[in-house]
Amino acid sequence: MSEKIATASVLAFERKLDPSDAVFHSGRWDERDNGSKWSPVRIRVKSVRGTISNRLKAKGGDAAKLDAAVNHANLQTVDVATLPADADTLRVTFSLRVLSGTGMPSACNNAAYRVRLQNVVNDYVAKHDFTELANRYAANLANGRFLWRNRIGAESVAVEVSRQKNGECVQKLTFDALSLGLRTMDQFDSNVTALGGLIADGLAGRTHVLLRVTAYVRLGFGQEVFPSQELILEKTEKSKTLYHVENVAAIHSQKIGNALRTIDTWHENALESGPIAVEPYGSVTTQGTAYRHPKLKPTQDFYNLLDDWLLKDKMPAVEQQHFVMAVLIRGGVFGDAN
Repeated sequence: MSEKIATASVLAFERKLDPSDAVFHSGRWDERDNGSKWSPVRIRVKSVRGTISNRLKAKGGDAAKLDAAVNHANLQTVDVATLPADADTLRVTFSLRVLSGTGMPSACNNAAYRVRLQNVVNDYVAKHDFTELANRYAANLANGRFLWRNRIGAESVAVEVSRQKNGECVQKLTFDALSLGLRTMDQFDSNVTALGGLIADGLAGRTHVLLRVTAYVRLGFGQEVFPSQELILEKTEKSKTLYHVENVAAIHSQKIGNALRTIDTWHENALESGPIAVEPYGSVTTQGTAYRHPKLKPTQDFYNLLDDWLLKDKMPAVEQQHFVMAVLIRGGVFGDAN
């Protein structure tokens, strides 16, 4: 490059996969096509009497006090959501907008950097389109990863993805989610690639894409289901608070988005960990690990990869190019604070 370019101090991107909250309804497996037979799943409060089972600070403590703590009942008030006694299937529904404009910042205070970034993205799209990324997003819709704990132990899981236009379904694809694995991202059947092609068209701006996703999960009559759990910072009477939308149990849109972008198999520990959610540092908080730590060599974190690509003309390997584009699709604030 003839002109030296610095990273913009103000740099932000809007997410390009925009899911809604996913709401829960209950019904019977053999009545999946009858929408009037499905009732909202409500959250109710339950009080339980458990035992003390957490690790106690016993070193140097009073033995009598320790015995008293262990023998004391653990009284809890929690939220719970279950299927009714006459329903064996959970229905989970959400919508997904696929937006164009990947690599176009919503805020950028450096015009030269913006131009360079857009040229790099355009070159990537010309070579690869969004095919690889879109197929991976499609796979996570098809395999029901967005169901999280609700998928575990299910007898059957059917996922329907319909394209909406003017309020009507113009195309529908159906998947047997349990026949599709969660750990591999390199083998896609024709239905997954068809959905991937639609997502790629939306990301590239070739067409407007709005999807309605419906999953039917056969769990068993009266079985517990698992909405998102709220993070309550203040101490309350309840030890577990579940998320709802107008008193209907639901999963946060952020959690749906996290599942859809769990496509990163390009980091060095992928064979062991499987796909992880696309994050600048490959952070997986449930494992307390950053799989793309900035200190790793060769470079694997988003910021160093992006700077090498844009500022130093060091084009990353193709797999890492996919990762960088996936982070831009994820969106976020990436400016240089220095």
